[in-house]
Amino acid sequence: MKSSGRLLQNRIRCILGCLWMLALTQPAWALDQVTLQLRWMHQFQFAGYYAALEKGFYREAGLAVTLKEGGPGADPVTEVLSGRADFGIGVSSLVIDYLKGKPVLMLGPVFQHSPNVLIVHGRDKRPVDLARNREGSGSSPGKITLMGGDQDVELKAMFLDEGIALDKLRFVPDERHLDDFIERRVEALNAYVSNEPYTLNQAGIPYTVLKPQTYGMDFYGDVLFTRRALAADQPARVAAFRAATLRGWRYALDHPREIIDLILEHYNTQGKTREHLAYEARELRRLINPEVIDIGHSNPGRWRHIASTYARFGLVPADQPLDDFFYQPEHKADLAWLYRALAAILGILLVVSAIALYIHRVNRRLAVAVVEKSRSEERHRIIFQTSASAGIVWREGFIVTDWNRQAEIVFGWKREEVIGRPFTEFLLPANERERLLPDLERMLHENILPQNINHNLTRDGRAITCEWFNAWLPERPGEPREVVSLANDISERRRLEQEVQQLAFFDPLTQLPNRRLLRDRLSRLLASLRRDGGHGALMFLDLDNFKPLNDTHGHEVGDRLLVEVAGRLVACVRESDSVARFGGDEFVVLLGELDGDMRLANAQAEHVAGKILARLGEPYQLAHADGARCVEHRCSASVGVALFAGAEDEENALRRADTAMYCAKASGRNRVSFDVSASRDDGGAQRRTGGYALRRVLGRENLVPALPSHSR
Repeated sequence: MKSSGRLLQNRIRCILGCLWMLALTQPAWALDQVTLQLRWMHQFQFAGYYAALEKGFYREAGLAVTLKEGGPGADPVTEVLSGRADFGIGVSSLVIDYLKGKPVLMLGPVFQHSPNVLIVHGRDKRPVDLARNREGSGSSPGKITLMGGDQDVELKAMFLDEGIALDKLRFVPDERHLDDFIERRVEALNAYVSNEPYTLNQAGIPYTVLKPQTYGMDFYGDVLFTRRALAADQPARVAAFRAATLRGWRYALDHPREIIDLILEHYNTQGKTREHLAYEARELRRLINPEVIDIGHSNPGRWRHIASTYARFGLVPADQPLDDFFYQPEHKADLAWLYRALAAILGILLVVSAIALYIHRVNRRLAVAVVEKSRSEERHRIIFQTSASAGIVWREGFIVTDWNRQAEIVFGWKREEVIGRPFTEFLLPANERERLLPDLERMLHENILPQNINHNLTRDGRAITCEWFNAWLPERPGEPREVVSLANDISERRRLEQEVQQLAFFDPLTQLPNRRLLRDRLSRLLASLRRDGGHGALMFLDLDNFKPLNDTHGHEVGDRLLVEVAGRLVACVRESDSVARFGGDEFVVLLGELDGDMRLANAQAEHVAGKILARLGEPYQLAHADGARCVEHRCSASVGVALFAGAEDEENALRRADTAMYCAKASGRNRVSFDVSASRDDGGAQRRTGGYALRRVLGRENLVPALPSHSR
């Protein structure tokens, strides 16, 4: 009897197991049909989607996925919003579409750093070179190919950030892509840093890569998105597609050779070689950075920075909320599939057998979870030690508990030298320690993990600039909670940013502010005068007889004169005033904080103008480039002065000073011409003084004596 009962029980369990497997197995017609619009033609850029499709991750999620190949004319946003595709792969300009009212929903970026670059013919090219005529040809600027719509906005923003108007450039549609570039039908080409450079290197074609990151625009790349209506109507489908996609990307990055074989066999529409695909895989892994950041991770603060960058160039409204831009996954588990399976087998499922089967499955999952946890810890340990970022693990009291190999390379200390020591004692300079300690304490007690940039010390005493990323490690019972901090040395990037700032706002010869910076300071001064009252003055200076010096002794001697003039001008004014070079032998002096009474303000301006004429009239000793001889040169200047108040228009003030300068030059040079016509809010005062000194021309002998209120 016992043997018969045991046999019956085994048969029942076998039948239940078969029914359970049949319930879980879904035929093709039962899968949800979805379409993904790729941004470009098939290549390793989409390896995660190939992996999810070929390894059955989409099918396990109940999805039958069709991949639509892209190309030069592809516009994933249009395809998704029109319903011809359910999901698409875009770029960071997706936030522009959202802020313009398009119902897009960002599901997560695959690339933490955008691979989107602009490739230009020749070596050491800059954005400004594309706005110039081709050398010696007299033709218009070279053609620049970009993707359709707003897909390459970050490349356009790169030009705007350099002060280059887009109407000075020749943008053309991308037709034959790399063929047009190689055959010189276009001068610049939108490209991925992981793709086109390989072909150009193999062909030996010289080129320059212009990266938006170099100009302060470190955006996301290959952003997975859908339309909001789909997420609202079918949240389970969107969640399943996103989860299966991220799983596919993890598999592809862990098995690049297998995926390359897959592409060569089924997806190689571009005819790429294995070496080309391997190059692409290496470059994309660096952009995805899976050792440090989870695939699909999205930082709302970084998205707001991207939106503000676009707003700064007038592409979108400023300070708009992004709440509905981000995908919010459903935290409640979708058990609909379980209910359907239970309904299918409810008639034959016995209560005792169901409980036994359930317990068996739970125990099996628990055993697998224990094994996976051990493997995961070992895997994360390997990733931490081989990371390209300097990594430290620390706990309360800032005590270092781990220190990876890259940290030894970047900072110089060996692991055994720092374990158990507070990193604040040796890694932070004194001033940074005082500034950062409150933030570090708040990280521990308020569960805040900010991304920050600060100076750090190395073992040999150097100070470097690092960008830090922080994350909590999983808690272990009975042990203090720990933080892992990863750092990248960005000292060189900061140095390049400072050089760009210097080139953008200062004259490279005299180191004086240029036209752009002077206009900014004039605008600020006018705002201050409108708020607090008083007067300001603009002085336009043009050196007399500068051209003969250049013609006789050469441009190098002329440049030395301009540098000497700049130094003398700065010595004649206060630190709160501004001296700028407008180009050639023209300089501008901006005076602020002059008296509220127009007559006294005019006298103060006359005093400064007199100092300038006297100082510029002193002899100059200008050395030749060979240093063997020195040229003595005397120089005078024609000066135009415009007095203004807060109601003055910026352009009008510049025009008045310029006109006054030409009046001084026409009156015999070595003169100061004053245009003190009152601004709108001084109209009454002008009428009461009978139109005081609308324009006067004074030689050095007629200028007023020194006034203490504006002496240096």
